[in-house]
Amino acid sequence: MATAKVSFVARSCRVPRGAGNHFDLPLSSSASRSLVTGCSSSSSRPAASVLVPLQQQRRGYSLRLERIPENILKAEYAVRGEIIARAEQISKEIAEAKNGAKPYPFEKLVPCNIGNPQVVGQPPLTFHRQVLSVLGNNGLLDDPALTSTLPADVVERGMRFRGTQPGAYTHSRGHPLFRRMIADYIDKRDKIAVKADPEHIYVSNGASGAVITALELLIRSKGDGIMIPVPQYPLYSASITKAGGTWVGYELTENYDTDKPSWGLDIAQLREALKKSQASNVKVRAIAVINPGNPTGNVMGRSEVEAVVDFAKENDLVILADEVYQDNVYDPSKEFVSFRSVVRTRPGCDAVQLFSFHSISKGYYGECGLRGGYMHLTNLPDIVHEQVYKLASMQLCSNTVGQAMMASVLNPPQEGDPSYELFQRERATTLDGLKKKAKMLSARLNAIPGIQCMPIEGAMYAFPQVDLPQKFIDEARAQGKNPDTWYCYQILEKLGVITVPGSGFEQRVGTWHFRTTILPAEEELVRFLDGLEKLQADLYAKYGQP
Repeated sequence: MATAKVSFVARSCRVPRGAGNHFDLPLSSSASRSLVTGCSSSSSRPAASVLVPLQQQRRGYSLRLERIPENILKAEYAVRGEIIARAEQISKEIAEAKNGAKPYPFEKLVPCNIGNPQVVGQPPLTFHRQVLSVLGNNGLLDDPALTSTLPADVVERGMRFRGTQPGAYTHSRGHPLFRRMIADYIDKRDKIAVKADPEHIYVSNGASGAVITALELLIRSKGDGIMIPVPQYPLYSASITKAGGTWVGYELTENYDTDKPSWGLDIAQLREALKKSQASNVKVRAIAVINPGNPTGNVMGRSEVEAVVDFAKENDLVILADEVYQDNVYDPSKEFVSFRSVVRTRPGCDAVQLFSFHSISKGYYGECGLRGGYMHLTNLPDIVHEQVYKLASMQLCSNTVGQAMMASVLNPPQEGDPSYELFQRERATTLDGLKKKAKMLSARLNAIPGIQCMPIEGAMYAFPQVDLPQKFIDEARAQGKNPDTWYCYQILEKLGVITVPGSGFEQRVGTWHFRTTILPAEEELVRFLDGLEKLQADLYAKYGQP
């Protein structure tokens, strides 16, 4: 049978990111990118060559790469990319190896790249999962033998939640019961006179969807800017670009030459970034703050929160407060301070507009897959609330299981409840383990020549800086890679550990970083750190000192 000959044309273009899994790695971005930008610069990265059948170009599919909206092509969501593609290939090769063959010097991959606690073994909290079992199984309580195995507080909450009819659409803001429970939590957390209004709370599919909604409300054109920290979580840069706006980076300070090194906020950097954006005819409309920090692991002190609120007031900016790690504070000298508590109590700042975000994906609960979160609006006029509600209504409602879990994790068992003691043990075990690993990881990283790491005060990550030899940097660029991406390739290929290049988060020009989580089991982290110490020594032996 004759074989059909298919002609192809090579086209230089940006390649959309492929689908990922729980490894979820970012692609690297240009280290020399301007801090005032609407999209990622590809000037430092060779363009990809894509083979496209000529038939498709002439008479084929209606939806082709060149017909995809430009803002989608420009958006780089740096939690997926080339390293995950390579990791998937390695995982497949290990699984398919026959007759005891070991294609790599490790037996499995360790995902240190994403804050996905349960995929690396963190167990779910018993109380909340039992509540969900009652919520989702109508016949569960019909069997007395099963009922007797469940604590009374589980049965009570599960039945109350079941009354929300979880298989039905809820109010577009979320079911009133769940919003009331979230508001109660906010009141208990902030301890201020102004009570949280459930009508100003929107329950969402994780915090990410709520962040995107807020950005849609703020961005009208490329002339509208959103200030974001550098390093940042790439949801922000990607979503701003996709919405057609411009992101304006403000660098966090990274100073190791001090008695108490920590990533920090420098108001002078904020003012400089704002000034540069104005010179570029960009009108900054909001400032995003991540506290505790991702990827930096810092916890903002009250004075830093107050400084941001003052800055927002002075410059008529909306604050986007990403507070999904508020339960992940490990430094005993630090405590989480919500932006809402400062906005509502700081003299002269009670009119500053604020979007606050939280999620069930992080904390000590780690229910990433259930997709629950919320957005709390402060100081928005009613006419703007109407537009927020319109956007929420277009999606009908968030998933009801996520809504229920969001309300439940914020209202855990109290002393005297049947589930209290078990809940407290599980909570303490998780948080104590994270605290121990955070301290161990930063200490071990700092002991490796050529690597510096700030103390991990909170969140789930370390973001160490690596001194790379010039010959290694030249080799990386010859391969068409950013140097930190090439470094993460070495970690993957030689140690079986998946990490994230710092350029996927943005970083100060001339520095190189990678992000790793503190989530895997301690023995896995120790193996990683032992291997990293040798890898770093071998790298210097081969390429010379920086």
